Amino acid sequence: MPPRGSSRAGRQAAAAQGAGRGMLPGGAADGVPGGSPEHAIPVSALNAAAKDALENAFPPLWVSGEVSNFTRHRNGHWYFTLKDATASIDCVVWSRDQVRFPAAPDEGMQVVAQGTLSMWAARAKVQFAIKAMEAEGEGLWRKALEQTRAALERDGLLALDRKRPIPRFPRCVGVITSADGAAMHDIIAVISRRNPTIDIVIIPAAVQGDTAPDSLVRALGRAAAWGGADVLIIGRGGGSREDLWAFNDERVARAIAASTVPTVSAVGHEVDVTIADLVADHRAATPSAAAELVAPVLDDIRADLRALGTTMSGALVRRARDGRRDLSRVARDVRARALRVVERRADRMRALSGRINALSPLATLARGYALPRTPAGVALSRAAQLKPGARFQLLMQDGEIDATADAVRVAMARESA
Repeated sequence: MPPRGSSRAGRQAAAAQGAGRGMLPGGAADGVPGGSPEHAIPVSALNAAAKDALENAFPPLWVSGEVSNFTRHRNGHWYFTLKDATASIDCVVWSRDQVRFPAAPDEGMQVVAQGTLSMWAARAKVQFAIKAMEAEGEGLWRKALEQTRAALERDGLLALDRKRPIPRFPRCVGVITSADGAAMHDIIAVISRRNPTIDIVIIPAAVQGDTAPDSLVRALGRAAAWGGADVLIIGRGGGSREDLWAFNDERVARAIAASTVPTVSAVGHEVDVTIADLVADHRAATPSAAAELVAPVLDDIRADLRALGTTMSGALVRRARDGRRDLSRVARDVRARALRVVERRADRMRALSGRINALSPLATLARGYALPRTPAGVALSRAAQLKPGARFQLLMQDGEIDATADAVRVAMARESA
């Protein structure tokens, strides 16, 4: 029976192989393709038959060897050689299969690789098409982690000074995890027990497998577009290294770093540490611990409020008492200062009054002098202002006298009228 999936040329070659088993003595063929010079088949038919035979003869195999001559082609494929002490085989990892690899292998790395034998029919070139690979120890995984961490550290995304605090009293917690995983149920149970007033919004995402990184990035994007969460928990329960690997993906780490909402990474168990843990604002050992971190106990909040109320009440009583004391002291100071001001001004008034009194004509009258003035009340300071027979008033200390000038004697002239 011809090999499955064979081409027309391959079927011709297969027929030739079947005919060859019935060749006549001396090598003569019975007129079948490839059985005689007259019925020779093309090289392409031979190669196609060989390709079909080879690829159908071997199931997927695990092969061990040392990586040599690794090349990353511009088309995205990886080409290298696997070798041991006595033999080697060319290998290829197609770009579409590289998503299953944590990192590319290093030169000289000992690996075990799973793949299938294939042949490039155009040149009859046999190569091993690899679908999965593991290095000795944790070589590939450790390399991938180191490369991702170095890239994030280079961009400052692991710096401690960019970490944001968790809101003390969140109203809404967003949870990015599997919709049917134990982590979701643990988080809901813990938050509901500690503080049932907090809203919980689940943003479902795949948390393991090839699709998980893209799914987590999309979930973070949805959370950012929504903008209703005060804090985000992103994570899952425990699992194998492969199960948790999505949280070591650089795309996921950068999406977490770009989140406008403070993030808590809660991946696996306490001993598991991922790149997501390093780039998030806070790391929790487990999903339950993350829930405890973001949700304060409601009874504790109420107790704190009562204590704060008592403290504030006491502070107000003390402040009122201190205020009354301060007001009394200020009132005394103001009264004393006012009295001093009044006394100083009274002294000044007395001094000014004395000066005014000294200059007042009334003081002169008190000493026995009299002040002449016209009947209109205009003071007469010179004798020349009067004429003989002129009427005038004489103002004295205790009253006025109407008088008439009988004679006027001016001191300079010593004349009489």
